[in-house]
This record gives sequence, C-alpha cells and structure tokens, in this order.
Amino acid sequence: MKIPVMVISGFLGSGKTTLLLRLLEETRRRGLQPGILMNELGKQDVDGLILDEHSDTAIEKLLDGCVCCSKKEELADCLKKLLGQKPDIVFIELTGVANPEEIADALTEPGLLGLVKLNQIITLLDAEHMLDYNSIFSSDKQLVRTLRRQMEVADLLIVNKTDLVTSRVLVKIEKAIRKHNEKAQIVYAKHSQIDVQSLLSAILPHAHSPLPVRSFRMVQAAPLIPDKEPRPNKDEALSYSRVQSITLPWKPAGDISPVRIEQFLHKWEAHILRAKGYVSFSKEQPIQLLQHAGKRTTWAPSSFTGDPYVVFIGMDLDQEQLAAEWSALLGLKPN
Repeated sequence: MKIPVMVISGFLGSGKTTLLLRLLEETRRRGLQPGILMNELGKQDVDGLILDEHSDTAIEKLLDGCVCCSKKEELADCLKKLLGQKPDIVFIELTGVANPEEIADALTEPGLLGLVKLNQIITLLDAEHMLDYNSIFSSDKQLVRTLRRQMEVADLLIVNKTDLVTSRVLVKIEKAIRKHNEKAQIVYAKHSQIDVQSLLSAILPHAHSPLPVRSFRMVQAAPLIPDKEPRPNKDEALSYSRVQSITLPWKPAGDISPVRIEQFLHKWEAHILRAKGYVSFSKEQPIQLLQHAGKRTTWAPSSFTGDPYVVFIGMDLDQEQLAAEWSALLGLKPN
C-alpha cells in the first residue's frame, strides 16, 4: 500500500510549522502514525525542537540538510529510511525558498514508485507581506519565480495571518493568487487555524499493527543544489546563493532586553528575512523562543535546555558584519 505524502510549502515565516503542529494533533486524535521530513536552512535546528515541545510524536533529528536538490535519488534514499518506520502518512515541511514542484517530481522517481503517493501540496501565504514580495525581491528573478511556483502547484492555498491586514488587502491577494492558480482551494486563516480534519479524513491507520509512540527521523539530505534550468544570463546568480543563514550563539556579557534585540533586528530589516532561536534574559526566567518574520517579533516561553542560539536567514547577508554587531550587542569583546 502506498504511503500518502503531504507537502507543506510557503515562504519564510508563513506559518508552516504551526500548521504541521495542528496536523500532528489531528493525527494523534485519529490514531495515526506520522512520519516527518523537515527542511531547515540553518545548521541549528529550531522548528524540529518546537515539534518536540508540542507533540507527543517522538522525532529524531539530523540537521543541516535540504530535501530540495537536483539529486532526486538522494531524496528517495531519505524517504526510504523514513518509510522503514511504517508511517500512515508522511509530512514534508519545506524550507521557505524551496520549490514544492521538485519534491512532487521526486516522488515519481523509480525508487519511490509503488511506495508513496502525493496526497496534497499545501502552500501558506503570509497575508501581511505577500503583495510586497515582487517589489522586495525584484532584483532576484529566480526567487520570485520560486515563490510563484509555490502558489502555482498548490492544491490548497492558506492565506495566513489575515488578522494583520484589511479586507481590501485580502481581495487583492485573492486576485493575485488566481492569476497564478485558478483551481486551488483558498482558505483564510489566523495562526494557521484551518479545518485539519478534512485534510486527514481519507487517511487510515495500518490495521495490522498496534499504534505505540515510535521514533521518527528527520532525514538529512545533501546540501541544496537547485535544478539547472536555462537562464537569460548564464552568469545570473541563483536565488539560493543569495538566501543565506548564519547561526550565532547567545552569550550576553551583561543585562539585555527583548527591546534591544528587536531594535537590532529592525536595523537589519533590509537583509534579515527570518530569525529564530532560543535566548535567556535571566536565570529566574524561562528560556524564550524568539520568532521574527518580516517586521514582527514574537516571544514565547520554552522548555529548551541546550546552549541558547539564534539563526538568522536573509538576503545578501554580510555575515562578518552581522556577527560583529551581534557580539557588540551582547557586550562581547571582538576576537
């Protein structure tokens, strides 16, 4: 029996992990065993740890991998390892700059035929920023093309964060969506809250086996190497070369507040698209989960127990300058 695969796509900070958490809650309610393959740009895991904190499903993590690459046979090997756990459904959460079409194509490779079937491609859109993407990334045609493909190949489009925009903006968003995808269902949501029951209604547990909590592996693939496609200028840089990530430790030499962190992110807003990680402001307070997307920063208590760090993802990041200013912010002496 083929294992259904649900692909979750969407640009950085659109709410993919929050949706995945809601799907995992529903799989637990239905007695289903999920397999999770998660794609992170950074070398340090954040989203996988969020799943650990909020889901009863045990997850093993292998980090710094990319499932969106030209070597589709490597993706097939990764999925085969995951399928060895005998899941009832596999969720693939893509990084924000991945083209879900490549994953859909990879599922039809000979090594996976007969093992999996594409159930659905879901793309989340950040209502607050979607209409600005064309202008923000106007100098990066490859990235604009990728973001459009995320819309074009979706079976379901979730316009998320609708509480942050007006009804007039939502009308413009729907027109923009229909320009690229005339058939997909459109759902409007706040905090990725949608009817997940209908998404999983046709998925049934394996009748031949009990359903204890088992350990599932977040599979590591090769570093991202985009498919080579003809481009007008052969020297034109691929989008992926401009989207970079850097992980910086959190070791403040003195007192520091969330306000100062937000001021730092605001200063770098022309380049930082996404920041996430774990920070601690005092021994008396729990470690905080930092989430930053667009121009908004949120904080939430976390049970994280490791060494705090923050992952920065951005366009054309001057990593040395960012690291130097981060150290200065934390009151650290330059090396």
